[in-house]
Amino acid sequence: MARETGPTIRRAPVSRPIGLTDPGAAEKLPAPWLASVSGLPEQGGERKQSPAGPAQAAERAVVNLCPAGENRAYTMSDFFQTGAIATLHRLGTPDVARLERELTEFAREMPIALILPCHVRELGTKALRLIVRELKAVPYLRQVVVGLDGATRRSDFERARRLFAQLPQSTVLLWNDGPRMKALFEHLEEADLSAGPGGKGRNVWICLGYVLASEQARMVAVHDCDILTYNRELLARLVYPVAHPRLGFDYCKGYYARVTDRLNGRVMRLLMTPLLRALKSIVGPHPYLVYMDTFRYPLAGEFALDVDLARRVRIPHDWALEVGLLSEVFRNCAPRAICQSELCQNYDHKHQEIAPRDPDKGLNRMAADIAASLFHRMAAEGIKLDAGLFDTLLSAYSRQAEDTLRFYNADAVINGLRYPRHEEENAVATFVRSIRRAAREYLEDPLSSPLISNWNRIGSALPNFAAELCRAVKLDNA
Repeated sequence: MARETGPTIRRAPVSRPIGLTDPGAAEKLPAPWLASVSGLPEQGGERKQSPAGPAQAAERAVVNLCPAGENRAYTMSDFFQTGAIATLHRLGTPDVARLERELTEFAREMPIALILPCHVRELGTKALRLIVRELKAVPYLRQVVVGLDGATRRSDFERARRLFAQLPQSTVLLWNDGPRMKALFEHLEEADLSAGPGGKGRNVWICLGYVLASEQARMVAVHDCDILTYNRELLARLVYPVAHPRLGFDYCKGYYARVTDRLNGRVMRLLMTPLLRALKSIVGPHPYLVYMDTFRYPLAGEFALDVDLARRVRIPHDWALEVGLLSEVFRNCAPRAICQSELCQNYDHKHQEIAPRDPDKGLNRMAADIAASLFHRMAAEGIKLDAGLFDTLLSAYSRQAEDTLRFYNADAVINGLRYPRHEEENAVATFVRSIRRAAREYLEDPLSSPLISNWNRIGSALPNFAAELCRAVKLDNA
């Protein structure tokens, strides 16, 4: 009797974009996740397949719309869907005017707020001046909330106010180092609801709290203030999936290419993706690891979410804001309501040093915080982590990173880019030490967590805190 076999899944031998998971990973997802993105019913039934089959290989179509000899104004991305969440690509000629017209209509029912976490060092920079200039022409924003860190003097805060006063939207600044805001943070400490030390995580968290307390918006977007290639398309493509009344998304993560004369994004390329895939090789295709590996740029600082989700998620106060928030979204949001959107053709921002000899600075510290965040979330998902696993992980990561170096070297060569192999190898060596440090700290205290309480809990424990926050911000901006 002939043996019955299931459908053959053929994997095309093509290079995959940064952060793109193996096409077969979708087949390993649990039924609820697979059903939400591929048409497979959770309980029996036939799976809906596209004409191309259940695991269509990525087709990378690059279209040059400019005549020979001119600068390339646009390149068409691939349209591959990874399977765990929806991926919204940047296809066709960008039409920002259309997006903004539709967003203006959507904003009547779904008012949109924008949060800008800003450090005093960024005031006066080319990137921030560009962002303010672009935001002046954005017609659909109801509210702009700027969280200012590092402004210990009143003059610094006033300088920031003058800069952002150019915006036509309703704009407020949160003076996080001012006396009123410091008193509020102390109030949280006294109630055993610490918001942690100052940093981007706490900055975004308190700004979200103000958006919720002011009740002007039904969704909120967040992006950094150091984007050197900023334009209105980036913001429009970030908020559109959540703002659209019929798409059904509660959370959108941005992604993009980061290329100059070389490949940038070292933490993403050389730490995050090899680490996730090393963990998958050890513990198997756990739904959380598959989910995280599905994001093309999980470390992107750009995201948008519905205010109801913003009330529920907990935000880390350390350098693992992006990874920690993605983990919280995994816990609090159905997969069909999560997407990632390609925001622009290329992206560049302020680059940080690796600081290989100082574990508390630069990308060295960031890598340790990211690894620690992954370990704590894995433990919360029921994955046992012990010294033996971490020893294996260091070897598995090193092997994955070696392969990654070879892949990106070939990617750079074929595209005529510089590839400083020695610097890349030094970065990997630094990240090995960062992972070892994160593992050691986890084993010493597996219950420690940098997560700040969500705003539902703050409202329950301190019913007047929202009103006090609004009052403090109003007085600071008077």
